[in-house]
Amino acid sequence: MNALFRPLSRLLVASALVVASAAHAQAAAPAPDPEKQKLIDRLLVLFHPENRILQLVQQQGLNAMQQSSIALQTSHVTQERKDKTLAEIHDDVQKYIDTTMPIAVASAKKLTGPAVSPMMLQAFSVDELRQLVAFYESPVKAKFEKLVPQMESAVGQKVQADISAKVDQNVKTMTEAVGTKLRVAATLQ
Repeated sequence: MNALFRPLSRLLVASALVVASAAHAQAAAPAPDPEKQKLIDRLLVLFHPENRILQLVQQQGLNAMQQSSIALQTSHVTQERKDKTLAEIHDDVQKYIDTTMPIAVASAKKLTGPAVSPMMLQAFSVDELRQLVAFYESPVKAKFEKLVPQMESAVGQKVQADISAKVDQNVKTMTEAVGTKLRVAATLQ
C-alpha cells in the first residue's frame, strides 16, 4: 500500500510546487502602471500592429488569383474560357476574403493587447510612451503619411526609367526559359 502512495505523494508534491511557483510568479509580477497601460492602449489604437495579419489574409487571395492566372496562361483553353474561369475564381477569392477577414479582425482585436502590451510595458517608460502617442497623433506624421504614396511613386518612376531596359531583358530571358521548359514537359507526356 505504501508503494502506491509514494508515487502519488511525489505527484502531489510536484503539483503543489507548480501551483506555488505559478502563484509566486503572478504575485511577483507588478500590476502595470495605469497611466502606462492607458498610453499603450492608445498606441495600439493609433499604430495597429495587427495590420500585418490582415495583409497576410488578403495575400492568400492574391496568391490564389496569380497562381490561377499563371495556370490558365499555360493551359490550352480559349481566352473566353480563361476570362470566365478567372471571374469565377475571383468570386471564390472574394468569398474567402469576406469570410476570413472578420475572423482575423476579431482575433487580432482580441489578442493584440495581450500579446503586445507586456512587451511595451517592459520596453518603454511613461515619458517614452507619451512621446510615441504624441508622434502618432501629430499633424506632421499625418502630413508625412499623405506624402508617402507620392514619394513611393516618384521613386518607382525613377527606378523604372533607370532599369526598365535591363529588367525587360531579364524578364524576356526568364519567360523564354520557363516557356521552353513547359513546352518540353508538355511534349514528354
